[in-house]
Amino acid sequence: MTEQIEQTLTIASRRRRIAAFFIDLFVITFLMVTIVFLILGPKFIDEDNFDKMSTTIMFVMIPGLILYLGKEFIKGISVGKWIMGIMVRDQSDLNLVPPIWKLVIRNLFLTIYPIEFIVSLIDKNKKRIGDKVTNSVVLNNPNKDKKVYRIAAFVAFGLIFYGFTALFSGVALKSSEAYKAATVSIENDNEIIKQTGGIESYGTFPKGNINITNDYGQADLSISIKGKEKDIELTVLLEKKPNESWKVSEIKK
Repeated sequence: MTEQIEQTLTIASRRRRIAAFFIDLFVITFLMVTIVFLILGPKFIDEDNFDKMSTTIMFVMIPGLILYLGKEFIKGISVGKWIMGIMVRDQSDLNLVPPIWKLVIRNLFLTIYPIEFIVSLIDKNKKRIGDKVTNSVVLNNPNKDKKVYRIAAFVAFGLIFYGFTALFSGVALKSSEAYKAATVSIENDNEIIKQTGGIESYGTFPKGNINITNDYGQADLSISIKGKEKDIELTVLLEKKPNESWKVSEIKK
């Protein structure tokens, strides 16, 4: 190790490491949820086949776990570490990235992350158990990209997440049997037809929530209606009993 390297590379702060941990967890979880949604489709919210749901989640979790365990395999930098400007290096030679098997073992210890956090807080070198076992160290990256780029990437991902979540929720609710039952009741309600002058269309996506447990369900949907004479917003409460269809219990006008 040269004197220049020792002066250039410094140990990453605990704050940066914790932030990188949560960013990585967030990114990989988001990717896994996206894949589950694409496989099951928007009607997953009415999914009665628990085995199919469980199999799909397990199918996605396995590669997701592998991805998480090896998340720093490119230059010792994960998405979170890139954003926070830090990197993983071999303690014996700070110019080297630990081999992939060491990175995997190091990240396996994150399954006991509460203990890992405590150890890193009390260790004078800010090391957690995974670092000690694999003889690795997390350093500030002297060659990190400009801060503005990293912040821009973080903001962009946040916007993508927000947009996908809104789309994900809206499509799922609008494709649900509960929503279909709600619109049928609305269109058969003479008072609503009179108030709007006739229904032209509904809002792009409804809001609310649907909960199903053991084939018993409850739903609370907020639906926008564009009428010929007047636009209104309705709250529709629905209930589903085992082996029965969704039924509207109340429409709040």
